[in-house]
Amino acid sequence: MSVPSVFQERRRLPMRRRPLPLLAVGAAHLIGRLSPLRIRQILTACSLGGRPATYAEAARARADVVAVSVRCAGQGCLPRSIATALLCRARGTWPTWRTGMRTVPMVAHAWVEAEGRPVDDLPLTPGIPPLITVAPRARS
Repeated sequence: MSVPSVFQERRRLPMRRRPLPLLAVGAAHLIGRLSPLRIRQILTACSLGGRPATYAEAARARADVVAVSVRCAGQGCLPRSIATALLCRARGTWPTWRTGMRTVPMVAHAWVEAEGRPVDDLPLTPGIPPLITVAPRARS
């Protein structure tokens, strides 16, 4: 994705809290290499049965992801958003995952939302129309 950004200040996680965010980041990097269709299919399957994440839960997951990954702290919006969603799911919730783009100026971005608003994201995010959305889904 191509959105101008700056590195965020990264807090350090205690060693006992690092494995799950690191696993989510690793999986996100692998998933992020797939086609948009496969990404959507995988995230849709992962979202099944997760209750909607609160803003605080999604923000904590995002902060944990940024704390363990330099790439996710910078311009890696796709792996950051996927890892945040996967970490939320590992904790029993699911945020709304979105990716979108606009053409003037050309901007592509991926982000997560909770309670109807982007979680700790760039101010320009609301101006980007979503192309793919994976929302929480209850088990049937």
